[in-house]
Amino acid sequence: MDATPWTDPTGLFTLPGGAVVRGRRIAVPGPPADFALLLAPGPEPDWPARHVRWPDFWIPLDRADALDALREARRRAYAGERVEVACHGGVGRTGTALAALAVLDGLPPGPAVTWVRARYHPRAVETPWQRRWLRGVR
Repeated sequence: MDATPWTDPTGLFTLPGGAVVRGRRIAVPGPPADFALLLAPGPEPDWPARHVRWPDFWIPLDRADALDALREARRRAYAGERVEVACHGGVGRTGTALAALAVLDGLPPGPAVTWVRARYHPRAVETPWQRRWLRGVR
């Protein structure tokens, strides 16, 4: 697949291995993506999307489904697709999912949180249970 570059740098986050993923608020449309990982209800994008049931300020309701969805998003990003991750506010769940992608890229959970906070949003991964959930990401 030929990679189409992002047309707007807003919300772009580079994983430790170099793939780029966009984080955003679900209600704020952005430039087109090739795949969306949606962590909250909201408007459906005009491109393929996968939903993960993930309550606000909490962790995914189904760990296996969430990890499978994160692995799919990561695989697509490294294949050159424009992948986005979105939740209601674009910070807690989105930040936790981006940190999980960084863990899948090889960072330990603590440094993954620091990585995301420095490069995406300073309040990413908002709760202690979200930080704890990252310990089980493999």
